[in-house]
Amino acid sequence: MNQLFKKPHLIFLLTIPIIMLIGFLSRGAVLDINIHDTYYIIDYFYLATLISILFGIIGLGYWIMQKVNRKLSKWLNWAHIVLTFGGVILVPILNQLYRKEIIEYKFNNNLTLVITVIILLMILGQLIFPINIIYGLIKNRKNQ
Repeated sequence: MNQLFKKPHLIFLLTIPIIMLIGFLSRGAVLDINIHDTYYIIDYFYLATLISILFGIIGLGYWIMQKVNRKLSKWLNWAHIVLTFGGVILVPILNQLYRKEIIEYKFNNNLTLVITVIILLMILGQLIFPINIIYGLIKNRKNQ
């Protein structure tokens, strides 16, 4: 586990084939996002491709920083990995808890709020990546 925080590019690059496999196997299934009166429909395959490209860019950034011998913050690495993969794991699990009966409307609203907060935390967690890269570039420049 400690190896993942020393080499965070491994976890991002190794999950790309898994995400693409999930996207390929669920081809034809769609993600419906309802915002007021507008529905956004995204095919899971395209969503998996987008996430794989994002993970590839992040993994490549971490790998480049390691190859140019720039030290990144372990705390920021940990926060970025936990927020990214914690959200990726929690959102589908919480999505399965939706109740079908109309009586459970309040439960579904609260569940939607929790999922929205988790997704927002995931998005804000992605800001940690460039902050960590900038931190690694500035920190090592002062030491030279």
